[in-house]
Amino acid sequence: MSKRVLVVTSDVPFVEGGHLAIARSTVRALRECGHEADLVLTPQNRFGRQLRAYVATRFTDVGMDGLGRTIDQVVSFRFPSYAVKHPRHVCWLNHRMREYYDLWEVLYAQLGFKGRIKETVRRQVIHVLDTHLLKHDVTKVLAQSETIRDRLKTWGHIPSEVLYPPPPQREYRREASGNFVFSVSRLHSLKRLDLLVEAFRFVRNRDVQARIIGSGPEFEPLRSKVKEYGLEDRVFLLGETDERTLLENYARCLAVFFCPLREDYGLVTPEAFASGKPVITARDSGGPAELVRHGETGFIVEPTPRAIALRIDQLAEDRDLAETMGQAAFDFVSGMTWDKAVQKLLLP
Repeated sequence: MSKRVLVVTSDVPFVEGGHLAIARSTVRALRECGHEADLVLTPQNRFGRQLRAYVATRFTDVGMDGLGRTIDQVVSFRFPSYAVKHPRHVCWLNHRMREYYDLWEVLYAQLGFKGRIKETVRRQVIHVLDTHLLKHDVTKVLAQSETIRDRLKTWGHIPSEVLYPPPPQREYRREASGNFVFSVSRLHSLKRLDLLVEAFRFVRNRDVQARIIGSGPEFEPLRSKVKEYGLEDRVFLLGETDERTLLENYARCLAVFFCPLREDYGLVTPEAFASGKPVITARDSGGPAELVRHGETGFIVEPTPRAIALRIDQLAEDRDLAETMGQAAFDFVSGMTWDKAVQKLLLP
């Protein structure tokens, strides 16, 4: 039976997060399964103004569409989009406001005396709001990774079930392994692209390069590191690019590097797998380390340049291993389908 479903997530102007890709893919998957679906973006607001966004989201009408037809269900993703009120509401949680949860110690260390008092109060209010909304207002909570489910248990004792998002619907393809390691990410300190740059100081195989696609506040610091280490002919920062170039780099690379710090989920891993490529990730990378099977679909390493360099050299010297891992990665991700995801997301 066809349903009318609203997919709701919060939005920050000029920032394209992974949650938006998952939200758009969810809309597409729902439509392909015969349902009516649309995407609603609610505000997130800049730091310090999130409470206003919670209030605005709460008063967003998701009960009927513009033609006066009843919305059968809502699927929300992240703070504060799960504040929308609907009697049939599934939250497929990407993350809450991490600065007030797993990244609280990082934020706290950066604050002065008055700032610590102010943000401690705000944090307590957000915790109360989130716990109430996810425990009492939302019909069902699905976590996008075990990492997210563990955080829900730690802060709020909120029960959830894990549902890994499949890779977004793109024209992935697999080609023979090239002589470069590929990474795509928002260039932020939490993504730890500096580990890849520094690893190339220790990669023995001089034919192997690194290609990094993305933009963000770390672009200039990373470029300075490349120059400082004399790696201009081996490490290339490509900035923003189009989808054709992105998929081409996925298809032709030797492996994909993705070692963020305690990532919620991270679409890079399933996208690499869909392109038949192994992933190098770190033990403390969260979601990516859940998907990678060490020695089978990639490597889970210590987050150090030497450990990363060792695995890059191993793959460069053993192309059969890289191909075998890539095939295992493709076989694994082939079981993660959007049809299965839709079945889990829809309430009976």
